Amino acid sequence: MTTEDQPATAGYAERMAFALQKDPAEPARRTHLHLKLTAITLSWLVAVPLLVLFGLTGRDRGDDVFDLAAFTTLLGPFAAAVTATKNHRFGLGGAYVVLTLLMALPAAAITRL
Repeated sequence: MTTEDQPATAGYAERMAFALQKDPAEPARRTHLHLKLTAITLSWLVAVPLLVLFGLTGRDRGDDVFDLAAFTTLLGPFAAAVTATKNHRFGLGGAYVVLTLLMALPAAAITRL
């Protein structure tokens, strides 16, 4: 039941008591979100170095691999920021936005290799 579903005769105290009740599904949602963010972060931390190493030592050495590595450098934290913000975890989303902005310098360095 949401606050909109309550009858209009409910007083202020009843509405506040309802609003202060904790949602029993919140811990499960938070755990699921943290697992998603962990998966995004770990895949990002593994994929970028592998792409850079493949660009340096692989058969197809070229700018295409480095461009993909630079794009992935920015895409990982941005995807995590969008996921966290979409799930109403604005502090965590803000931290990933800052990480995205900090990754702009390494992305620029990768494209100049």
